[in-house]
Order: sequence, then C-alpha cells, then structure tokens
Amino acid sequence: QVQLVESGGGLVQPGGSLRLSCAASGKIVRIYTMAWYRQAPGKERELVAVITSGGSTSYTDSVKGRFTISKENAEKSANLQMNSLKPEDTAVYYCNVNGSLMILLKDGSFADFEAWGQGTQVTVSS
Repeated sequence: QVQLVESGGGLVQPGGSLRLSCAASGKIVRIYTMAWYRQAPGKERELVAVITSGGSTSYTDSVKGRFTISKENAEKSANLQMNSLKPEDTAVYYCNVNGSLMILLKDGSFADFEAWGQGTQVTVSS
C-alpha cells in the first residue's frame, strides 16, 4: 500500500508563511505527479499546485506568485511553501500522488495508483 503523511499546517496571521510537507511510502516504482488540493467549508475541493516527474509546475490563479511547490525525489516527498497568506487561503489542504507500484500486470506494465493524505488544516486569521 501507499501512504501519505502530511505536516506543517496551523494558524498564521495574514501576510505570514507556512510550509506544508508530504512524504510518500510504499513499494513505489515511480511518481508521475505530486499535488496539493484544498477544500474550504461549503466549497468544492480545488487543485492548488501540481508538479510532474519532470519538474514542471502549475498553480491555480489565486496563489500564483505566493505559493511554490517542490519535490525531493530521493525522499518521495513534496512541499508547498505558502507566503503572503490571505484569509481566503483558509482550508484543509490535501496531498495527492499519482504513480506506479511494484506490481506487474498481465501486459507487463506496473500497476498505477492514486493516494491521498489525511488533510492538514491551514487557518489564516488575525
């Protein structure tokens, strides 16, 4: 099985910073993408940032210039550096990983997987 462990959430004042971390464990062959999602009360879960195996990154418009996603390949982890935080950033943040496992299918390919973290609360308030 693949498990994701998240850390770094908490309470911060507007304009402050937080750094979220996500570590993946299990018999992972490769990771295709690592991403951070968030869900605020009464709203749909939205994609915040994603990084591919090649290092390409994408961000939702509301966080561009403030958030940075990065990864550590050897540690199978991803980070989200959040600067200039605003009250509207308040949400539960979830790590998401897509990749392949050390399980061979009949056609010779490795089995794909998708894993989610348990979520970590980020609250931005004065």
